[in-house]
Amino acid sequence: MPSPRLIPVSGGWAEGEPFGNAAEAWFWCVAGETARLEGARPRAGCAETIRPCETADILRSVDRLYRARTLLPAHLKVLVHFGRRFTAPDGTSRPQRRSARLWDEALARLEPVLRSKGIVA
Repeated sequence: MPSPRLIPVSGGWAEGEPFGNAAEAWFWCVAGETARLEGARPRAGCAETIRPCETADILRSVDRLYRARTLLPAHLKVLVHFGRRFTAPDGTSRPQRRSARLWDEALARLEPVLRSKGIVA
């Protein structure tokens, strides 16, 4: 007797609530990846707010921008450093001025990509 065919069920991401901006998406992505690296096993559809993507979608977008040399290593360093702190750099603080400029540049380059994918509203 043939075994029943398993048909994948949509995760419902397409119907999820998009992020307000690229920074919000980035902080969500860093939080998700940090949890995953610490051993969490995320399951689709179990979050408080359903999102239209997975963390890997945002990371792939960042990787593509980096490979196209739209984002530089300095951009990635600032994104990771402040992403782990869950706060944007303070542009009014002299030591963080350069970081704030790089942060703003990186998110300005990332936002149109995420917007075209429906990740950012």
